[in-house]
Amino acid sequence: MTYMELCFILVILINAIVSLVYLIWNIVHVDKRKCAEEGKDNRTGYIIKFIIMILCPVTGPMFFFTSYAIYRTVFRQGADLADVIFSKDRVKVHKRADTEREGNLAPIEEALAVSDKDSLRTLVLNVVRGDVKNSLASIALALNSEDTETSHYAASVLRDELNDFRQKSQELYNAIKQDGEQSVEYASILVEYMNNVLAQDVFHDMEQHTYVKMMEEAAGFLYMKDKEKLTPEYMEWVCLRLLGIKEYKDMELWCDRSRELYPGELSTYTCQLKLYFTIEDRNRFFDVLNRLRQSDIVIDKETLELIRIFS
Repeated sequence: MTYMELCFILVILINAIVSLVYLIWNIVHVDKRKCAEEGKDNRTGYIIKFIIMILCPVTGPMFFFTSYAIYRTVFRQGADLADVIFSKDRVKVHKRADTEREGNLAPIEEALAVSDKDSLRTLVLNVVRGDVKNSLASIALALNSEDTETSHYAASVLRDELNDFRQKSQELYNAIKQDGEQSVEYASILVEYMNNVLAQDVFHDMEQHTYVKMMEEAAGFLYMKDKEKLTPEYMEWVCLRLLGIKEYKDMELWCDRSRELYPGELSTYTCQLKLYFTIEDRNRFFDVLNRLRQSDIVIDKETLELIRIFS
């Protein structure tokens, strides 16, 4: 037997021993409980790898060893999020996404784009069968439809809902003006009720401005009578509605009130950031941003995007 043949046999034996040790080690130490939870048996994978290592001496074991080394040294390293977020604590989402409302918007736009009358009529009917008050913006899209039946139906539904909103808002507003025992409760109800509709921006500019100021007045009543009822969410709503009608001075007043009552809330900072972003006040924007960075408040994705765009 030549020297080369002896070396070849020796390599085959060593490869077989390494492969067999690999197989026995993993089968003996396999976590059966983990396999049961995952619904699969990892031992089958070890057997397949054993066969590959036997059929491909040296290269098989080297391939699996290299893959494992890369996995352990590269892909198992923790991601450094220091440049992405100010805190690594998990953010708790208090407001659930309104998927039904957002899901109705795009299909109606698509149906209008392709002038599919049957699909558009079906979509409008499906939207109306749901919670109409949360779908006014979607229904308003159908007003410009070339299909007269669809546009008339959408206009009728929208008119009825907006008239109902005008009536109820005025009734609650008058009840607040009486300054009775229930006035604080009426003010809370009015802020929530009006924001739900005003946030969809379905009124003309002048009427939108009128109702936003009415909503602000109701919130101001809460500020004067019972600040505990004036939640951070209420104050954020007022700020955003004022921002929508470009009442920047009034919004700044509410930003100051939010900072006074809720200095540790994210919405206090985001309202200021949105205000200074809109009026392009770079110095005050970064002043607020620096204070936010120095706080323990966890910021959300929307705020990160706002910071990125402004920066």
